[in-house]
Amino acid sequence: MFSKCLIVLLVAVYSCHCDSVSLGVVHDVRTTETLDWWQNAVFYQIYPRSFKDSNGDGVGDLQGIISKLPYLKETGVTATWLSPIFSSPQVDQGYDIDDYRKIDELFGNMSDFEELVREAKKLGIKIILDFVPNHTSNKHEWFIKSENKTPGFEDFYIWRDGEEGTPPNNWISEFGGSAWKWCMKRKQYYYHQFAPQQPDLNYSNPAVVKEMKDILRFWLDKGVDGFRMDAVPYLFEDPEFKDAPLARGYTECKDLSICQDKTLIMKDLDKTYDMIYQFREFIDEYVKEKKENETRVIMTEAYSSIENTMLYYQSLDGTRKGAHFTFNFNFIVYLNQKYTVDDVSNAVNKWLVFLPKGATSNWVLGNHDNHRVASRLGEANVDGFNMLTAFLPGVMVTYNGEEIGMPDGEVTYEEGADPAALKNETTFNETSRDFERTPFQWDDSEFAGFSDTKDKTWLPVGSSKSTINLKAQDKKGLKSHFNVYKQLVNFRKKHFKTVTAVDYLAIIRVSDTILQIVRQRDNVEYVYLFNMGEKDEVVDFYKKTSRYMVLVTSSNSNRKVMSWLSDKITLKSHECLIFHGMKGHNGAQSFGVSVSL
Repeated sequence: MFSKCLIVLLVAVYSCHCDSVSLGVVHDVRTTETLDWWQNAVFYQIYPRSFKDSNGDGVGDLQGIISKLPYLKETGVTATWLSPIFSSPQVDQGYDIDDYRKIDELFGNMSDFEELVREAKKLGIKIILDFVPNHTSNKHEWFIKSENKTPGFEDFYIWRDGEEGTPPNNWISEFGGSAWKWCMKRKQYYYHQFAPQQPDLNYSNPAVVKEMKDILRFWLDKGVDGFRMDAVPYLFEDPEFKDAPLARGYTECKDLSICQDKTLIMKDLDKTYDMIYQFREFIDEYVKEKKENETRVIMTEAYSSIENTMLYYQSLDGTRKGAHFTFNFNFIVYLNQKYTVDDVSNAVNKWLVFLPKGATSNWVLGNHDNHRVASRLGEANVDGFNMLTAFLPGVMVTYNGEEIGMPDGEVTYEEGADPAALKNETTFNETSRDFERTPFQWDDSEFAGFSDTKDKTWLPVGSSKSTINLKAQDKKGLKSHFNVYKQLVNFRKKHFKTVTAVDYLAIIRVSDTILQIVRQRDNVEYVYLFNMGEKDEVVDFYKKTSRYMVLVTSSNSNRKVMSWLSDKITLKSHECLIFHGMKGHNGAQSFGVSVSL
């Protein structure tokens, strides 16, 4: 898939009844109709602690996930990636690993994992593991040997000389405070970009690289279909360990956690991309070696500039491949409670403009580190945004619970588990990631069908369970977030060729509150129309030369699927539609759209 952006006067596409002419953006997104399994997939993130508890201890586990595989199948999930399940002291909910080859007892054992892989494959569901390459737990055998200077492990981590109380430089960790921790045993500092219990590995040491590739092979042998690689921008650091500068716009700063520029000092170094290319080459070689005919994928997490993010796809000259896709966080980074139509269209445009030739897009609305869609963008807009990720070209990524419109849960400081947020009670409500990690709401029972515990769940169940839960929404014929989500997945499957292999994609700002996106393939065009505003709008389809059939509607819409649109409709507040019809002459869209003022 390649992206080419043209700024054009979309008179044929959109024209308002006013003196000015609106600008629109057209993307050439032509692609082959032969796609690999992952390129049009629905990826579903499971946060194991919060998905389903099978043994009543208040924490989700692998057997709980196994019990819900039929649900994933019914929903239309292609692949599910599990947040970390490796052995861990659980300082950072599994992102502090003390044994990469062992399942944490909290979630089960290796036998449970092998059963999960077998049962998932029976249902055609791929299993992706969350791989944490940047750091380990300080309880890991490697770190214990390194702090004791055991031969062969002395340089497994980043160690620097210094006086106790005086760190080697001014580097600040992502969790706040100095990124250096004094080790009494070695009389040196070790580097940690996250919690002090998460020391960074030294990727300049070939022995570390070999160990990590061996771990990838171990899990590939277990049958996993790929890896989501966590926090990859931090794999390498400035070899001279220079002080980090202030971010652009700052001349002085009292709190470096706010204003320090880590780029090219603690993150986004050239060697980092090379390491991802090495991981890709290793996995591709594994598939070739095993004579397999199915791709094992790499997905990378990188909160970096758009230019740096795209380098995880491939090298600048295109000769080396990296991640099959690097997560697109534009909807998370650029959209908040005060977003506009322009904000949404810009988030889409920016990704497609920078997408490398041959790369596949992906669209992420939420995850375990950011407020849920219903809380961030509004519960009334959940369907509209789920419809957007399904309508756009490429991979659709869903965080568990977004398909039913779950909002953030309520968690007090005393109930919290996020180590970064717990460092400061006064800022807990602003910084905690616990709110988006509360248990999945299967029904409206005491613990929302998540657990049969007699005590309490690891995080409290959200109070919204009484009205927002799967059982209440999973009813035939009911207009609900969940049923809309299933319609979307079916839409992608049924209209595969047009959804994945289009001639162009046009993004149009119809009004201050209405966004229109048009996708065209041969003589068929598909249209997405979303009223993000608080008022109903009368929409006039003028110059229309064909009839348009409704394919998917938001749950607040009165329109029926497979019904025909009239020339003039009232688009309700927060209503969203996907419909299709035949295009007009000379390659122009066969209708215009205006809003009655």
